[in-house]
Amino acid sequence: MVQAPKRERKSAALLGLAFDNEDGHTRLTKGENFVLVGGSHDTHAVMQETAVKVNERLDKRGKRLEDVSINELRDICHEAAGK
Repeated sequence: MVQAPKRERKSAALLGLAFDNEDGHTRLTKGENFVLVGGSHDTHAVMQETAVKVNERLDKRGKRLEDVSINELRDICHEAAGK
């Protein structure tokens, strides 16, 4: 009996990197589909807020990160960043 090939489940994640840290703290935040590393307190907070808003907008559209096109993701990120 020949088995059908297994379908690979897509996965995707957002990676946020910031390099403006001057206070010596190491900042790392992990979420369902994102990892944020570095930055000053303020920069890291902005990355966190943006990642949360991206996920809220994905939920509102009934989609997962791995299911949106790069163009749709760009639009969602612009909305989340208030641009």
